[in-house]
Amino acid sequence: MTRGPATPAVPASRLADEVLGRITSLYPPAAQPDRAAGASAYMKGVAPFLGIPTPARRVLSRQALAGLAPPDERDCTAIAVRCWRLPEREYHYFAVDYLRRHVGRCSSGFLPTVRWLVTTVPWWDTVDALAAHTVGPLVAADSELKTTMDEWIEDDDLWVARTALLHQLRYKEATDSEQLFRYCLRRADHPDFFIRKAIGWCLREYAKTDPEAVGAFVASARDRLSPLSVREALKNL
Repeated sequence: MTRGPATPAVPASRLADEVLGRITSLYPPAAQPDRAAGASAYMKGVAPFLGIPTPARRVLSRQALAGLAPPDERDCTAIAVRCWRLPEREYHYFAVDYLRRHVGRCSSGFLPTVRWLVTTVPWWDTVDALAAHTVGPLVAADSELKTTMDEWIEDDDLWVARTALLHQLRYKEATDSEQLFRYCLRRADHPDFFIRKAIGWCLREYAKTDPEAVGAFVASARDRLSPLSVREALKNL
């Protein structure tokens, strides 16, 4: 099994200095303690929250980024890791949104940093977005990373395995269905809700592109898939 990565080194980045300075000035005055308590409870206490509603947070994020140059990979690493080291979840959401916007500026060498994000303060709210909108594009841009996904699906860390399951979520016609179905079968007996749900979710999403293939796969594997995975996979068929 793949061992968890060490904390990435944070490269020097003037852009990261500016971005972090701006968001840590803009976010706290918008905090809503009552909402923060509810958000933390909803996310099972994975992290404290400032309590900023998503629309308001994204307005503040746009203000923070106004007039700044686009990043390179070193900037993306510095911004993401430094945001992740801040306790409040909204800073992690900022990093997720930032990487989604700029993943095209990152090479395959950025994947270990993303794995660290996936396994650090992990919960579905950040992991799923990183899987679909950062890991997915990185793998699509470099087919050699498919072998890394083959390693991730075997990982003992459920969030790493969930990322492997979900990384093709937005691929549509470009989906490698053989890989998708193989991954679903490989983790079909996993006891955790989040893996079983992910199996159903990625199958349901691919069914929008090829419903016959998904229907045939579920029919052939029904005795191996959990009832939750089957129910989710067939929800729209």
